[in-house]
Amino acid sequence: MSAIALLTDYYRYYLYAAPTDMRKSFDGLCGIVLGELGRSTNERDIYIFLNKRRTHIKLLLHEADGFTLFHRRLHKGRFILPPLEPGSNSLQLSSTELLSMLARLHLHHSKKRA
Repeated sequence: MSAIALLTDYYRYYLYAAPTDMRKSFDGLCGIVLGELGRSTNERDIYIFLNKRRTHIKLLLHEADGFTLFHRRLHKGRFILPPLEPGSNSLQLSSTELLSMLARLHLHHSKKRA
């Protein structure tokens, strides 16, 4: 089964706004969740981290028997972020927004033509 099939509306998704060192693993990313976001990990929340160039993405999921970490690296292009509030360190996303971001769709950047 694809990891993408697990990204449903059952979960809440939180995008960490600051660039993240992709060498961080479970403990380092949990430290960001606790220290920077002021949240605790639970089985309903998935935390999303991107590197500075937005070519790598990690998703951190806490499950009953441990943590799961998904990591994706793009060969070309960059992940496109939804608009963030100035000064905000995170943004809650829907499953559709996350799946669109992973597919590199421009949902938030579309412009109406006259």
